Amino acid sequence: MAVEDRLIFLISKVYQKLIINLQKAFSESGVVVTPIQVMLLFFLQKNNGSSLTQISQGLMLENPTVTGLIDRLEKLGYVKRSNHPDDRRVYLIYLTEKGNMVAKRALPIIKKLNEEIKVGYSKDEVEAFKKVLIGAFNKF
Repeated sequence: MAVEDRLIFLISKVYQKLIINLQKAFSESGVVVTPIQVMLLFFLQKNNGSSLTQISQGLMLENPTVTGLIDRLEKLGYVKRSNHPDDRRVYLIYLTEKGNMVAKRALPIIKKLNEEIKVGYSKDEVEAFKKVLIGAFNKF
């Protein structure tokens, strides 16, 4: 089987390179969070005061994964938990000012890398690629 036909292999290698480059760019800019932690911070910028379940659904991650992310971000002072006013079993997660500043510093880095991915491809090719990625995601 040719390398070009090994989609799982290619997707995993692209993912690895993207994460490595993103972490390098973050580090060079003084952003001290991981790419997935930044995604949670971005989510909270738009959905501040979300529950664990809402965050899990929004980021398409399992609850235990999100719990770990929140634990680490809370220790860094980027998010805070608050009791739900009507359900004491539920915590609401809020972005702190410190977390908001980190997200704002990370956004141009992510936008730049996102634009670099598109270089050399037509708008139609990019749209087709997104369609394939979304379709593959939805299959699993």
